[in-house]
Amino acid sequence: MIPRSNPAKLARMGTLYYGDNLDILRRYLKDETVDLVYLDPPFNSAQNYNAFFHEKDGSDAASQIRAFEDTWHWNVESEKTYQDLVTQPGKVSEVMQAFRTFLGANDMMAYLAMMAPRLVELRRALKSTGSLYLHCDPTASAYLKLILDAVFGPTAFKNEIIWPRTNAHNIASNHFSRIHDTIYFYAKTDDYLWNHQYGGFSPQQLGRYIPDPETGRLVTGQDLTMTGNPERNFEWRGTRPPPNRGWGLTLEGLEELWANGLILKKKDGTPRLDGRKVFLDEKRGKPVSDIWSEIERIGNTSRERLPYPTQKPVALLERILNASSNPGDLVLDPFCGCGTTIDAAEKLGRKWIGIDITQLATSLIKNRLRDIYGDQIEIITVGEPVTPNEAYILAEQDKFQFQWWALGLVGARPVEQKKGADHGIDGKILFRDDPREARPEQIIIQVKGGKTGVKDVRDLRGVLDREKAAMGVIISLQAPTRDMIAEAVSTGFYEHKANKQQYPRLQLRTVKELMEGKLIERPSNVAALDETFKKAPKAPTKGGHQHELTL
Repeated sequence: MIPRSNPAKLARMGTLYYGDNLDILRRYLKDETVDLVYLDPPFNSAQNYNAFFHEKDGSDAASQIRAFEDTWHWNVESEKTYQDLVTQPGKVSEVMQAFRTFLGANDMMAYLAMMAPRLVELRRALKSTGSLYLHCDPTASAYLKLILDAVFGPTAFKNEIIWPRTNAHNIASNHFSRIHDTIYFYAKTDDYLWNHQYGGFSPQQLGRYIPDPETGRLVTGQDLTMTGNPERNFEWRGTRPPPNRGWGLTLEGLEELWANGLILKKKDGTPRLDGRKVFLDEKRGKPVSDIWSEIERIGNTSRERLPYPTQKPVALLERILNASSNPGDLVLDPFCGCGTTIDAAEKLGRKWIGIDITQLATSLIKNRLRDIYGDQIEIITVGEPVTPNEAYILAEQDKFQFQWWALGLVGARPVEQKKGADHGIDGKILFRDDPREARPEQIIIQVKGGKTGVKDVRDLRGVLDREKAAMGVIISLQAPTRDMIAEAVSTGFYEHKANKQQYPRLQLRTVKELMEGKLIERPSNVAALDETFKKAPKAPTKGGHQHELTL
């Protein structure tokens, strides 16, 4: 059971899980509790994706942080996962054995062995009225389609949606340019939820509409006549249908339209043959097809763009959520990345669950949601350390995930540890206390999971001088020694350029202190603009919704 919060104190709430989504799905999600699943898993396209952080002037930051490695290799874990799958009777076992015969023990097979059990668990968690949308590219789409057929059944397939993710810029050397992604839409049963979606009008369609002389509304005319109706070829109010055609309505029907002002007239006041009024504001638009070319990718200068390499536009997720869920429904994204599904769910009044295996992603999601919704949202996190002892365990298991989690405690962005200019920097906070300055000030963060000593403080002091940084912070599991505190104090103070307030230039914080609420002494957002992360646009304050999450 996920803990409840007092609904009087928040407008929005959702749950964010950190960890392997297969384990989380099995441990936390009960059968038939989810209304809609959208997943955008890594595509096995043999690319190493990096999350770039951009400076205010638009240039790339000197460092980059590896978000995830989009590559799988056949190993002992892959073999074990495969054996677990094929020992269970059914279509999934059969298709996986066929893949093994065809592909052998290669990277693609490792990727499919990773995906298959997760799709099985996602179907289990779906309600009978639920649907699943799987976003992929041509690298593995054919194989994933067969796994989906095995998991859901071939008749559960509803659509192969084509979304052009980019435009063709260059001529490919020996094939057509590859510019689209595929989204497979499957329903769990025939009783699935479906809301028809309608798109906008083309310029050609809009060109047919003119202002109605009587109402001012945009209007076009619809033919009032039809073929093969000679008995209705009579004159009505000065107008007669052409030979071999007749009125499509009875005289009474025509008079009713005339009385209600629904007939377009000629200049002489007689009715037009194409005179039945059709108002643009009463049209739903063109029904959406399975090619979504009108949803544009996120441009490099878009306000929506965040520092995440595979970010999808919110409009894409809004269409999926509108089609296959209703307000109050529960939406699940097991590869939630930078949180676009979660953002769309919030905007549309859905409950949500997000899962990601990297602390970098969870940190980005929290910053994104707080930028958009501020104090209106409460994010329940499961899987992250909630005690110093759990932080010790995370540090022992994965030092990089520990670093990313610790940086999230102070709102810092990670940087990749590299030799050269960025050596000795685990994270940064950027702020600007003087808008006339060309570049923001830096607070440099180091995260220590092991023993610390006075040498660490001296080293950080050297980094501050080298980088001309305003301040520095060491986050550690161990409490600082007396000598470390003395060395930090001797570093002096940073003085705010506008209000002249001073802050310790080098500060020491333990994980325990941060978890208890003792944060960094630094210029606040009131006195200094925080530019650590690109800010997502704030949500409208009007029409907030309220929901709780129970499984």
